[in-house]
Amino acid sequence: MVPRLIDDFNRVIDYVRISITDRCNLRCRYCIDGDFPFIPHTEVLSYEEIVRFVRICAAMGVTKVRLTGGEPLTRKDLPHLLKELAGIEGITDISLTTNAVLLADKIDELKEAGLKRVNISLDTLRKDRFTWITCIDAFDRVIDSIKKASHSGLRPIKINTVIIKGFNDDEILDFVRIARKWDHEIRFIEFMPFGSTSLWKSAEIITSKQIEDTIRRKFELVPSVNNGRGPAKVYEIGGGSGRIGFISPVSSHICAECNRIRLTAGGMIRPCLFSDVEYDVKSLLRSGADDEAVKRFVRDVVKVKPERKLEIGSIKKCQRTLRNIGG
Repeated sequence: MVPRLIDDFNRVIDYVRISITDRCNLRCRYCIDGDFPFIPHTEVLSYEEIVRFVRICAAMGVTKVRLTGGEPLTRKDLPHLLKELAGIEGITDISLTTNAVLLADKIDELKEAGLKRVNISLDTLRKDRFTWITCIDAFDRVIDSIKKASHSGLRPIKINTVIIKGFNDDEILDFVRIARKWDHEIRFIEFMPFGSTSLWKSAEIITSKQIEDTIRRKFELVPSVNNGRGPAKVYEIGGGSGRIGFISPVSSHICAECNRIRLTAGGMIRPCLFSDVEYDVKSLLRSGADDEAVKRFVRDVVKVKPERKLEIGSIKKCQRTLRNIGG
């Protein structure tokens, strides 16, 4: 039997989110503010190092891997990495989080390489707003990618949407209608405080409860029987297809459901998204340490995973951006 990674609060860690690059082809206003220097290429984990890390984690019970960025599709030869990860014994689920600007042209190759499902970040269904928030005119390419992903057979397709007061809170029901029309899962995510951007203010947060109340005035939400482990509270849309999920990191504690650690592009293990505490596994991987030493290191990191983030209402703004951490 494969040994399991269990933290001091009896949470089983079976999921690793890996940022394969801090590069991104968008400049979303809530992610960056002004200049955003990249990690030097030599400091980014190589594919060989990522594969080794995942293989070691799989030997300790990790079964799920999500590749993130930055924007992961900006890194060359991603299908090669997917094929290598898909060949690791014990890894049963490989997924990708993307802004979908480059997805349409790559989706067949990615699926053939072993990609199982995709999460697409999209905060508005209006072209002008998309251009304003991302600083790039790429809305049509994203919509084309979503359509091609739908026809590719990748399931489920999840669309991650950050709702911001005064920006896109009037589109909540539009996203629900899209979920029904395309049979996708829309995941409404509370606006989180990351990095140096000045856009984030607590007054801009619309809580999951407020979003849910808005939806329930027009649609029936039925608890999903397929609601698995993880931070999302998921509902079926009554009388139609599609699902709605709520992720509430600001207004409530989702920490008891946390089953993951993160590996940054720069080779740091981050046990908690909302803490700036990180542990340097890259140095260990590059020092000639054997697999057993890396296993001990990972186990030690999991053991110090905090029970929960700071108290609601006093949440600390993380100093690093999501493109550094991995979404």
